[in-house]
Amino acid sequence: MYHNVLVPIALDHERDTKEALSIARAIAEDGAKITALHVMEEVPAYVAQYLPEGQLEENVQELEQRMKQELAGDDMIAVNVVSGHAGHAIVDYARQHGIDCIVVASHRPGLTDFFLGSTAARVVRHAPCAVHVSR
Repeated sequence: MYHNVLVPIALDHERDTKEALSIARAIAEDGAKITALHVMEEVPAYVAQYLPEGQLEENVQELEQRMKQELAGDDMIAVNVVSGHAGHAIVDYARQHGIDCIVVASHRPGLTDFFLGSTAARVVRHAPCAVHVSR
């Protein structure tokens, strides 16, 4: 059983997050912390300079609200949004927050995954903790 479980959620993909969240609940012990994490693609500096002031912070707040709506008010799950490359940001978040298990959804690998690598594959290779991959 785990004390601190991380569930990365990609809001920009049409994936059902219910399975990953139910797995997280099943492997978490009583009183465990479950965090749903969305990684917002980092906006390059040359683009960010043209955005209105406070736009990025507003985007983060909107994404957090959307995640809370998708979780249907499940108070057991904390919501967080970070920016960066998904594979790196998930692993970094796990290191910085003492995560002891990551539950990540994965698609069936295609030819491009062998050349580029998927987020799930990167997390499995570099995570500082246990990783549960669901398909």
